[in-house]
Amino acid sequence: MATDWNPALYRRFEGERTRPAQELLARVPLPRADAVVDLGCGPGNSTELLVHRFASAEVVGIDNSEAMIESARERLPQARFGLADISTWAPAGDAPDLVYANASLQWVPDHPTLLPRLFATLAPGGVLAVQMPDNREEPSHQLMREVASEAPFSTFIPDARGVRTAILPLAAYYDLLSTQAAQVDVWHTIYQHPLPSAEAIMDWVRATGLRPFVDRLPPDLQLRFVAEYQRRIDAAYGARAVGLRLLAFPRLFIVAQRKA
Repeated sequence: MATDWNPALYRRFEGERTRPAQELLARVPLPRADAVVDLGCGPGNSTELLVHRFASAEVVGIDNSEAMIESARERLPQARFGLADISTWAPAGDAPDLVYANASLQWVPDHPTLLPRLFATLAPGGVLAVQMPDNREEPSHQLMREVASEAPFSTFIPDARGVRTAILPLAAYYDLLSTQAAQVDVWHTIYQHPLPSAEAIMDWVRATGLRPFVDRLPPDLQLRFVAEYQRRIDAAYGARAVGLRLLAFPRLFIVAQRKA
């Protein structure tokens, strides 16, 4: 059985994880908002940005992890948080002015249905803002699937390529939303994160992308999987001139505003 998400492990690289959340929010073309929803709020680092940007708004954070929700409530007692599944979520009250989803929709399937549905929940003039990791084809994630496809791990992970939703090409998201939107802004950024070691890279992905693989394994195989994955990460991400490893991290951004 899968364990819950680990807020402390997630926050170990909070500065790096929050940077794309800040850059997404900076492109949201709203001077004010009354109702804001943070879908997949995690430990509240992205929600905190929303609370500061829209100080008079009712900000609601949604996540499917009890541990993340508890951490977010401790961090931001002035905001509301609740457990919900993004795939079935709908606003409980007034239509939101902003639906904000930072690094969460990559875990939710059927984007051709999901994003138009989320966009349709907005108030007139409202904004859907989305950021998703686009790193499935980076060595960090290719190697997860590579190790998972080998014995003895493949017995417990028969669908290594399907562990995480494959996101669409950037232009496909533009096409999904542009016919209904007043404006759609899409862009792609590749961050380069200097990290001290292969172990640090593993720690980064262990809080997110690696977790669904490891959770499927019995305890005696989890350590073997992590050790083999780290060995391959060490080979794939060689030390640079000053001894650090550069973790390339592509991310896809979407900001779509509904017609007023």
